[in-house]
Amino acid sequence: MRASSDPPAPRRREPSLSIRDVAAAAGVSYQTVSRVLNESPSVSPDTRRAVLEVIGRLGYRPNRAARALGKGRAGAVTVVTTNTMLYGYAATVQGIEEAARLRGLAVGIRVVESGGVADVRHAVEYVSDPSAGSVIVVAFDAVGADVLRALPDDVPAVGVTEAGGVSGSARTMIYLDERQAAGAATRHLLELGHETVQHVTIPSETGTSARQSGWRDTLVAAGAPVPEVVAGGWDPGSAYLAGRRLAEDPRVTAILCGNDDTALGVRRALHEAGRDVPGDVSIVGFDDVPGAAYWTPALTTVRMDFVALGHASLAALVAGESGPEPALPAPHLVVRESTAVPRAR
Repeated sequence: MRASSDPPAPRRREPSLSIRDVAAAAGVSYQTVSRVLNESPSVSPDTRRAVLEVIGRLGYRPNRAARALGKGRAGAVTVVTTNTMLYGYAATVQGIEEAARLRGLAVGIRVVESGGVADVRHAVEYVSDPSAGSVIVVAFDAVGADVLRALPDDVPAVGVTEAGGVSGSARTMIYLDERQAAGAATRHLLELGHETVQHVTIPSETGTSARQSGWRDTLVAAGAPVPEVVAGGWDPGSAYLAGRRLAEDPRVTAILCGNDDTALGVRRALHEAGRDVPGDVSIVGFDDVPGAAYWTPALTTVRMDFVALGHASLAALVAGESGPEPALPAPHLVVRESTAVPRAR
């Protein structure tokens, strides 16, 4: 027989099985397969036997690196957030990354695209896989709160929240308590001689949020009128529209803004209406973003140390339930040039 001069055909590589293939064949979620592989006690004996039978029948071999991560979630941290651009969110993530780097932990980010049921579910499914590591949910808003509530009990997680935490979740929650600082900002304006203080809110706030509570309680304690809150968005543009409405009312002489971006939009609206800051209207912001001290006039605002908040959330995650509560610097009012005694009417 004459030998062929053609080179041998390359051996076709069989497609490798994935954990999702096993899950589909067993009729369970891929998180359940992962828990079986990592010997989690949360899987029932019948389910464990069924999954192991499918693994044997298919000849599935788990990825050793992924399995190692699953057995030691502390080697990685996934941060779930709805925003990576706004100052409070971005600075918190910065703090988490800094603290994780010092501990040799890898950090991943999972952005939840919207508050839709499917997007929240996909985020929960993603971080439920042990390869995602431990989880920190930045729950400054309703979407983050929904993710925190929906996490399975066996996923190690910490929530970074507004003051008071998220109702309906038993997770460890780390927050800056801005209630007293909001009260101090309101009291500062009243002591300057303003009859009352308007409040332009940010979307994360509710009627019982710390910022609104501190503002409202201080007005009530002083016997001052409590105006209706003015709803603003996260961006300066929506706050600008709110500011235009307030600028039309000559009785408005003091405004507490939900954050510094809100203060920026309100300030522009007042300027266009010919109302001087702080001569006609005093403004107080919240957060103390980089650059607030260099506005014209320099912004009086509440300083919130979000980087420290990120550090504390990572420390709480590593320490677990038995660890001490991390110490955090209290938010406090920084008085600059945007507040003053009101002009006599």
